[in-house]
Amino acid sequence: MFNFEDANKKNKENMDTLLKSYATLTKAFQAIATEAADYSKKAFEDSVAHIEKISTVKSVEAAFELQTNYVKSSYEGYVAEATKIGEMYADLAKDAYKPYEAPVAKATAAVKAAAA
Repeated sequence: MFNFEDANKKNKENMDTLLKSYATLTKAFQAIATEAADYSKKAFEDSVAHIEKISTVKSVEAAFELQTNYVKSSYEGYVAEATKIGEMYADLAKDAYKPYEAPVAKATAAVKAAAA
């Protein structure tokens, strides 16, 4: 026979799990967006500073050296930022799954017990 109390309890557990996961996702996406915005702002400021510097150069050799150093530092900064954001996404996936670990383990155990 259908037990409304058990169904209500399961619905509450599922909703709590969903809300925990959603809260985790929201915080992580906000952190990633903030990080991306901060990086974009810094990259733009560095670009403007570079243009100001290169516009005052008197020789082609000095301009070439400045440009080379700027491209190298920009690339290194980009790779570091991409790595950092990639790690943030990996952490997001791990944290988003945590609320589901216990219910999934419980369901898996129930299926294994039923099959045995």
